[in-house]
Amino acid sequence: MIRVMLVDDHALVRMGFRMLLADAQVEVVGEAGDGEQACVEYPRTKPDVVVMDLSMPGMGGLEAVRRLLAQDPKARILALSAHEDTAHPRRVLRAGALGYLAKRSAPEALITAVRAVAAGERYVDPETAQALAVAQIEGESSPADLLSEREFSVFIQLARGASVAQIAENLKLSASTVGTHLYHVKQKLRAGNQSELTLVALRWGLIQT
Repeated sequence: MIRVMLVDDHALVRMGFRMLLADAQVEVVGEAGDGEQACVEYPRTKPDVVVMDLSMPGMGGLEAVRRLLAQDPKARILALSAHEDTAHPRRVLRAGALGYLAKRSAPEALITAVRAVAAGERYVDPETAQALAVAQIEGESSPADLLSEREFSVFIQLARGASVAQIAENLKLSASTVGTHLYHVKQKLRAGNQSELTLVALRWGLIQT
């Protein structure tokens, strides 16, 4: 039986996933409501697969993926996202997640994805895979592609309304380091303030209203 840890800040979503997976003989051995809790629970539960939502309060899913893989390079992670952009799947797969599943996918796709990732195979849902392929063929890029991995994390948190102090706490960085990243983000995206950064993120589907 495949052992799974669910990481999502919505308890109802976790409950729905748990019921869906139970019908497929997949055991949920742990749950977490944010990335910080996931990093604590992971070594205790030792799941075969971590199902990780990307949009959560605190450090967020992308940072949590990086930290889990720093803890255990063999961790098998399936990222889940409601985002429609191509930046998030590219970033999280590059960070080391084995799979990516859009939340708009049919319920049975979760079972297929979990089984594939548990077997050590890559999985990207068909619509996202097509969007990534088209973006690569057409050379399409979003402003976020200009940012480094750390700058992207700071940008997303800031665009979602977090203060510099909150970002520093969430990402375990000094406020001055966050300030430096923020300066580079504004320069690269040609934004003058937090409101303009939020507009950029909304326009490219990097955050949701």
